Amino acid sequence: MHKTHRLVHAGLVTLLVAGLSACGGGTNGAAGHQTGDGRGAGGTGSGQDAPPQQDRVSGLRAGVRHLSRRTVQATRPHLVTTCTPATRQVKHTKRSGRSKKTWYTTEHYQDCHKTPQGTETYRRVIRPERWCVALDDVNGNKQRDNVWYRVTYPTYNQALGSDNHAPLRFTPMGTGC
Repeated sequence: MHKTHRLVHAGLVTLLVAGLSACGGGTNGAAGHQTGDGRGAGGTGSGQDAPPQQDRVSGLRAGVRHLSRRTVQATRPHLVTTCTPATRQVKHTKRSGRSKKTWYTTEHYQDCHKTPQGTETYRRVIRPERWCVALDDVNGNKQRDNVWYRVTYPTYNQALGSDNHAPLRFTPMGTGC
């Protein structure tokens, strides 16, 4: 009885995993959810959404842009660990042949939990640092001009050092800036 129950359970789990993996597609497992740009699903930046896994793009350098990290000062509750001494009864059992002996002891321990005590200030990031490159004639398509891509710092540096309308080829981190 237990073997058939386990087999049925394993089969159901396998079907569930196969169904969920077929429906998924995003990099974080949620279908249609784009990560890494801070906009979430359905967000718009420059009107273009990048597929979850972007391929290499090529085109002519149209511009570069660096967006510095933006933070604001915020407050949150300051949590302090408070401990109080406490005791609990522990049951002990010893078997010897047919007889069983049971006794209880008192165990001392520290009952610790976090309690709010005032507030603290911290810097909350509202925009992460971004490096962007704009391309004209993306992948040879003369209609696609001035398309912005988020890139890594080394790619940004390479584009910054190149001339305007110089050919570039890189793998973007996402679209829009």
